[in-house]
Amino acid sequence: MRAVIFDEFGALPEVRDVPDPAPPPGGAVIRVEATGLCRSDWHGWQGHDSDIRPPHVPGHEFAGVVTAVGADVRGWRPGDRVTAPFVCACGRCPACLAGDQQVCERQTQPGFTHWGSFAEYVALHDADVNLVRLPDDLGYPAAAALGCRFATAFRAVVQQGRVAAGEWVAVHGCGGVGLSAVMIAVACGARVVAVDIASGALDLARSLGATVCLDGGALTGPGAVAAAVRDVTGGGAHLSLDALGSHATCAASIESLRRRGRHIQVGLLPAVQGRPALPMDVVIAYELELRGSHGMAAHAYPELLRLVTAGVLRPADLVTRTIGLDDVPDALASMDRPTTGGMCLIRPR
Repeated sequence: MRAVIFDEFGALPEVRDVPDPAPPPGGAVIRVEATGLCRSDWHGWQGHDSDIRPPHVPGHEFAGVVTAVGADVRGWRPGDRVTAPFVCACGRCPACLAGDQQVCERQTQPGFTHWGSFAEYVALHDADVNLVRLPDDLGYPAAAALGCRFATAFRAVVQQGRVAAGEWVAVHGCGGVGLSAVMIAVACGARVVAVDIASGALDLARSLGATVCLDGGALTGPGAVAAAVRDVTGGGAHLSLDALGSHATCAASIESLRRRGRHIQVGLLPAVQGRPALPMDVVIAYELELRGSHGMAAHAYPELLRLVTAGVLRPADLVTRTIGLDDVPDALASMDRPTTGGMCLIRPR
């Protein structure tokens, strides 16, 4: 098969022919019809993830068709249309048995613990635990976003964030996961403040229903972004998300909150970049709640899929660019720079 592969961290990937994957005993092989290019892939390529061992094929959010299954698989067969969470759970550890597969103690992740979906085919483990059946009328471009960014945002806003109608929600960073959070929060009846430094990203957030859009690049000085959010919300957001993952956006998200507000950390903060200095004095004084959010378990997808098939949520609207495998190396290398927002989708064939 053709795949995007890098031989060392930070070296520009190449598109090469590599061996087709075989299904693990309890796993499956998926023909990739669409896969997303995500900032997490950039972090992995840079060497910020300790699980990756080059040579390596990135890619972790995808949709496609089952082509082969392992001997122990019971619920799936070739021809099934599927996606999967980027956290593939074992189904047997204490976290999985409690229903918390997104924090599985023995998790695998395509594109990190093993070769991923920037290829014509991808293998994954424990298919009966991790595969998600796609509705017949859901296209692959929309479904690809459900493996990571859209599902991650859904759980962050709805389950971890416990958003309520009428609340103010601040979203710091309007890339794929941030715009997904904007769409989801608006659909839940919340008022959204979208923050980014790219005008194109803010235009998209506005089109998705954000009540206020703030240009973070124009707000200079310590605490300026947080002060602006508190001002436009009349005292601070009830719920705030760092959807980018930087020391600045993490701190700004926390400081944007009103008393007893809730901060959800979605964007990655790799240890290699150092530990962020958090305003714990504000956390204590305001009795703030700080939570992480790490994907979404496969068993939790039905609620999301019902909203997507009903047209309440429209992940396909967030796809602003579609490229082929040959375009991926340069696109991956550019992900440390501001973008116009939305999702970049890869069609491997």
